[in-house]
Amino acid sequence: MMASLPLVYSPEVEAAIAAGKPVVALESTIVTHGMPYPDNVETARAVEAEIRGRGAVPATIAVLEGKIRVGLDAGTLDRLGTMTGVMKLSRADLAFALATGRPGSTTVAATMICARLAGIDVFATGGIGGVHQGAEESFDISADLEELGRTSVIVVAAGAKAILDLPKTLEVLETKGVPVVGYGTDEFPAFWSRGSGLKAPLRLDSAAEIAAFQKARETIGIDGGMLVANPVPETDEIPAVRMQGFIAASLASARDAGISAKEVTPYLLADMFERTAGSSLKTNIALVMNNARLAADIAKALKG
Repeated sequence: MMASLPLVYSPEVEAAIAAGKPVVALESTIVTHGMPYPDNVETARAVEAEIRGRGAVPATIAVLEGKIRVGLDAGTLDRLGTMTGVMKLSRADLAFALATGRPGSTTVAATMICARLAGIDVFATGGIGGVHQGAEESFDISADLEELGRTSVIVVAAGAKAILDLPKTLEVLETKGVPVVGYGTDEFPAFWSRGSGLKAPLRLDSAAEIAAFQKARETIGIDGGMLVANPVPETDEIPAVRMQGFIAASLASARDAGISAKEVTPYLLADMFERTAGSSLKTNIALVMNNARLAADIAKALKG
């Protein structure tokens, strides 16, 4: 089946999958839409190094020349980091990029699809998308939630992005039957902050427990993803009480500027960078690294 799929593996990832070694998928929007060059490429390489340091193999995913690239070598990662006009791909337009040959970076939803096709069970990201503020009028709800309900990949994230409506995001995840596991916490994390004031539906305290939970789901035939909500390290967090004012100001700015759809999150993250004098990006990088380490541990536990 894989021979007919538009997948191109890096030699490192191909060898790891063939040998049954743990592999962790990584999205590529952090490279194309997250920060400027060369910070974007340096961060991507640092995240990959964290995964290798835990005994797993990183597989950064992107669409190039009509193929899903699973694992990017140094030259390709550099090229992606300096490209312009790169599509930000989700379920709706992943196949469009493949059919037209347009370059594309993968969001949470698209990375989950590609990871599943490639035979990768675990994916590390920063924070998932979710229900946007004012969604009762705009109907702006990320495709990430739908993907979590249908695609069987474990997603390790620092909760959902704090700019979202977190209570509604958790409600949608519950409706779609997505298990939300607080890692070592009873509280759902809020991206830059360790706590949101919302209870995490489930709690597990080790990678082995998470792997056992996933294996039990598979044994009884439950499909769909799992969200492992991993709080940012305490030394790197920005407390929620401090972030609330910044978030409110950024949301108002986006509304005034008429920002909508896929442009909302990049706009808000860039605006938050300015308002926090760069500390939001520093915390963002720290939480991605933290998630990469946990994802590698889970990938290893799944192979045990």
